[in-house]
Amino acid sequence: MSAGVFLGLSAKQWMIVGFIGQFIFGGRFLIQWICSEVKKESHIPMAFWYMSVLGGLILLLYAISIKNPVFIMGQSMGMIVYTRNLMLISKKNRLEKLSQEKAQS
Repeated sequence: MSAGVFLGLSAKQWMIVGFIGQFIFGGRFLIQWICSEVKKESHIPMAFWYMSVLGGLILLLYAISIKNPVFIMGQSMGMIVYTRNLMLISKKNRLEKLSQEKAQS
């Protein structure tokens, strides 16, 4: 493997991947803002968390490709938070569905 190549991508290609990850990660705030404006109250939609995971994962891979330990640690910790929030939301939705099913029977 030649210098500057990680997972078959050159440093320049990884920079493009990094910008894509940053675009996705940053775009989550635009989505959250639009949803909040539509609802006329603060609201965090599911798309925010999925964009957090996707953008965070891409940025984590980029951080690994440039061997930046500060960036790697920051993105790793964020991934734990985003994933946990998705787990909590999923659990809440399952419990609400069960409660509705019990109420209907």
